[in-house]
Order: sequence, then structure tokens, then C-alpha cells
Amino acid sequence: MSESFEQLLNESFKTIRTGEVVKGTVIAVKDNEIELNIGYKHDGVVAKNEFTNDPQADLQELVHVGDELDVKVLKVNDGDGLVQLSARRVRTEKTSQVLEDAFNNHEPIKAVVDEVVKGGLSCTVDDVKVFIPASLVSDTFERDLTKYEGQEIEFMLTEYNPRKHRVIGDRKQLVVAEKKAALEALLSKIAVGDVVEGTVKNITDFGAFIDLGGADGLLHISEMSWGRIESPKRVFHTGDHVTAFIKAIDGTKIALSRKFPDENPWADAETKFAVGNVVTGKVARLTDFGAFVELAKGVDGLLHVSQIKRERVEKPSDVLTQGEEITAKIVDLDLDNKKISLSMKALLPKPERRQNNRGRRNREDENVDEAYVDIDAYIRKMDADAKRAEEKAAAEAAKEAEAAVEEAPIEEAAAALDAKVAEAQEVAEAVTEEVKDAE
Repeated sequence: MSESFEQLLNESFKTIRTGEVVKGTVIAVKDNEIELNIGYKHDGVVAKNEFTNDPQADLQELVHVGDELDVKVLKVNDGDGLVQLSARRVRTEKTSQVLEDAFNNHEPIKAVVDEVVKGGLSCTVDDVKVFIPASLVSDTFERDLTKYEGQEIEFMLTEYNPRKHRVIGDRKQLVVAEKKAALEALLSKIAVGDVVEGTVKNITDFGAFIDLGGADGLLHISEMSWGRIESPKRVFHTGDHVTAFIKAIDGTKIALSRKFPDENPWADAETKFAVGNVVTGKVARLTDFGAFVELAKGVDGLLHVSQIKRERVEKPSDVLTQGEEITAKIVDLDLDNKKISLSMKALLPKPERRQNNRGRRNREDENVDEAYVDIDAYIRKMDADAKRAEEKAAAEAAKEAEAAVEEAPIEEAAAALDAKVAEAQEVAEAVTEEVKDAE
């Protein structure tokens, strides 16, 4: 007897089993499910939660009629004559295999950071969650990880245990390896003296770290300019483009400088700032012992407190103000140590010479242009000389008086002693007067 048409039709369809993965073609997309033709006598249905974990997703945007999907059979007959299917579980199994292979073969994985969670980052590789601890995000600890949210990052798997839903990623080792390779590449093509360009990465009180594209170079505050820099933060900002030259390379440490030789303001200092030249400059800063005067960018001269006026000046700030423009004479130039000594006093008119009570000129009338006068040391020397002179005169007077006592009456000896003491006092007073004149 011939088979019925229904039997022939049923035999033309393939058989399927629960747990089997089959391929289907989308024949309809609804709000909460997708219908597929899987070549079986009944159509298959993929519920929304079996396609995506995102409850806010729009299936009609994700899937279209005619698309082919790999699905897993959950139930051959759901009671309504339809086959229950899952696309999400197929992807999860495939992803799990990919992650397991990457873990076993030490291969990197890429994923987008879903969110910043307590202690690190959370990524999703298809439907598999991967956690990256904060300590393994970079080669330096980053307290704020929000910049990674939404970014695609690459990492290694240090632990893979899908049964416990424990999949741990490590980005740090890739960052370290990448930086090492970049550093080696940079060091192979640079040398001391090369001019390089970079971006300011970090600024400290002692300098700025410049990203050279493979390694950081340190631009120390003393190498930022030929002029004086009070604070690096007043000169540079993070992200600034910087041109510098390599001053030194010590292993992996790179020292930079912006003190280019052709811009050296001391290059013609021997002529421009020769002793005897009269120069104009601005008071850059004041100290207790004098004032530093900016004569040119990168060139300061010291105006000692003793060289400001002919009269005694207690503090430079009593006479000068920061930013004030002054004119002075160069009285000393030390090229080796890049020091210039100035004198405003040397440009003042000479006062009339007057005699002291011993017929000597006062030193203040001599107008000696000294490169450097250590007034304190000079006064100490004069005090010592005066004391020695007084002691010597007293000793000589006592010796002569002693001799006189032996040869003359007591009255005459007393008179001689008084005369010698008076003479010694006169000598001491004269020396004391010289000290006061020097001050």
C-alpha cells in the first residue's frame, strides 16, 4: 500500500534532538520573539531573553527577515507545536571555547568595558563576563578608572573557570610589554644631542616629564631655560608640545634640556658684560645681602648691599623694589662660574675729600670700585687690629713705666706712667676712628 502524502511530507523533514545546534532562517521578527525556519516540520521560536541579555534591546533592529542564525534546540515541542530555540547559548558556548583557548595558549582578548565596578573593570565577551582588577588595569595604579568605560581594551586571561563564573583579565602585562618594546625602539634611534619633540605628560616641582613616544624624558627645572624658572607649573601645562634636545642617556633614563647652545646669553658675555661697562637691568629678586638684577634673559648680576649707595644700607628692600629698573657698573665678571658683580655706588659722584683728626683721608672718599667687598670681614679685621694696637701700646707703656720707677722718684715714675697711658689711649682712639670711617 502506498504511503500517505502526510507520511511522505514528514519524512522529507530532518529530525532534531534537544541540545542539538541547527541553522535557521528568520521568517518573522516580533517584539518578544523571533520565528525561524529550521527545516523541521515545525518552525522554531527564539524568545527575546534567549537572543540577548539586554531587556531594552529592540529585536527588530538587531534581526531582520532572511538572516541566518545558529541556534540550540531547547525543546522539540513546546506544546503549541513550536520548537524552542536559543541563539544566546550558542554564542556563549562559542565564546567560552574562544576564551578557554586564549587562556590555554596565552593569547590576548579584546573587549569593550561595560562599566567601572568596585575594584576594577567589567567587560563582556559576547555573553561572558570578564573582571579586570584595578591593580591589573595598568602598570601604574589608577584610582579613577572612569576613562576606560566604553573603551575597547586588550587583556590576557589569568584565570578561567566558567563553572564558578570566574574569568579574570590582566591588562597590565600587555602595557608593560608594549612600553618595553617602545622604549627599546626609541633608544635604538636616539643619541645625546638629538633634538626631539614630545608632549608634557606630568609636571612636578622639580621638572616635567615629556612623552617622547616610547619613553618619558625628564626636563629638569634647571634645564628649562637659560633664565631662572621659579616653578615648572608656571611655564608648562599637561598636553603642551615641547621641543628639546637630549642632554644625557643613562640606561633607560633620558635627560632633556631646552638650553640650546645657540641661544646661550653668556656666549658674548666677555664683551657685552666686560668689567667697567655700564648696564641697565631690572631687579629680579631681593635678598638680605643684595639684589639680583636681570641684565638679559638668563643673565643676572649681583648688586651687593654695600654697593647700592655710599651711605650705609641696612636692607636692599629699604632702597630697591622688585621690578625696578636700575643702572649700575660691572665691577667683576666670572665667566667660569657665570657670575657678575654690579655697583650702583661706583656711578655716584665722588664727595669732597675731608681729613680726619689724624690727617688721613676717609676711605669713603676714595671711591674704590671693588669687584667684591666683604665689608663684614674688613670690619672684623679692623677691630682686631685696633685691639692688638691698644694691647701693644699698653704693654709698652707699662714696660717703660716700670723702668722709670727704678731710675726716678716715685712721683716722676707716676707722671711718666700717666703720660704713656694717655699716649696709648690716643693711639687706640685713632684706630677706632679708622674703623668707624670704614663702616
